[in-house]
Amino acid sequence: MTVSVHNPDQYMAALRTIIAQGRKRIGLLVGAGASAGMAKPDGTYPLIPAVAGLTEQVLTTLAPTYQKQIDGLKGELARHDIETILSRVRSLSQVIGSAKVHDLDGPGFATFGTAICSEIGKIVDVRLPTTRSAYADLVNWISGTTRDYPVEIFTTNYDLLFEEAFESVRAPYFDGFTGGREPFFDPVSVSRSDLPARWTRLWKLHGSLGWRASAKGEVIRTGQSSASHLVFPEHLKYDQTQKAPYAALLDRLRTFLLTPDTLLVSIGFSFADAHIAARLDEALAANPSSSVFAFQYKMIEEEGPACDLARRLPNFSVYARDQAKVNGIRGAWKAPAELPNKDWGPIRSTYLDKDGHFMLGAIEPFARFFAASRSVQAFPAAPTSTPTLATSSPTTGTAAVV
Repeated sequence: MTVSVHNPDQYMAALRTIIAQGRKRIGLLVGAGASAGMAKPDGTYPLIPAVAGLTEQVLTTLAPTYQKQIDGLKGELARHDIETILSRVRSLSQVIGSAKVHDLDGPGFATFGTAICSEIGKIVDVRLPTTRSAYADLVNWISGTTRDYPVEIFTTNYDLLFEEAFESVRAPYFDGFTGGREPFFDPVSVSRSDLPARWTRLWKLHGSLGWRASAKGEVIRTGQSSASHLVFPEHLKYDQTQKAPYAALLDRLRTFLLTPDTLLVSIGFSFADAHIAARLDEALAANPSSSVFAFQYKMIEEEGPACDLARRLPNFSVYARDQAKVNGIRGAWKAPAELPNKDWGPIRSTYLDKDGHFMLGAIEPFARFFAASRSVQAFPAAPTSTPTLATSSPTTGTAAVV
């Protein structure tokens, strides 16, 4: 019998070394599960609901006015999340004109779409706790090291929490917009990325609070909290899509992964987004020297989209709560009885709970792990001569600890 297990100590020792040194090209892919995993100032959760909670809140609020349309759209759509519904609403507003679908004409669906964005804006327009937060920890990690390459953050979240975290410590970042009165999106700067390495790149893949269309129909950043230009416009006409930032930002994600020796670490992301998954799939297949480490909150059986990518791509690794899938090999977490060194016990407790479950799929321990990587304990004697996060050795008849 072949039984495969993965040793979390080896992987986390290597990761701590990589993220502490500032020499590798590193990106973060941050999904809705990140802000959902952060506490409110009063200590309750979530700071912002994930997609399922966001969908429920928005549709419940709009049901008294749009219940018939909501029911009709759910009946024709395979997915019922708020982003899919909004894409369909916008599509109908563009094409049906005076005709009616679900008792609403084109202008009516345009109003419906605006109402959805408004409700999303109200829910995600929150502030970081004044005490310690996960995003503050990540910004401290980013700004606390001299880097050869800028950290690039790709996020599908609409909130302004990362912006707040960077600004609170005066750490510079670039989000693709430039200007004063009506900051405009500059795709050339996004594609070239030639600002200094100390400027973190913050790419809002699905739009952001404060984005809206100008009088010319171009997306601008207002600096306000209103929400009117959210979600990748998959049903918009080709010319409209090219004017918007979305295509350039998704291309930036692909370009990042096509660059030699890059590491993209994801947190709070389910990989169910077809636009993003397709670019990851394409880039990782074309560039074996790039890697994605997907830190997932749930048990591995519940992480289907991530495991599908890991099955096809040896440079895509899944680190779930109970198991990992590395180099296409799936195995349970099993830490050896003996620590890598005498000081490793407190470090192990940052990524394994008392039951042996891997904790870094949650944003708060994930961010603390990154922020603490520069401590003296970040450089123990490596388990191998060359630290690696992508090795495992199944052994016939016994469990293989790698």
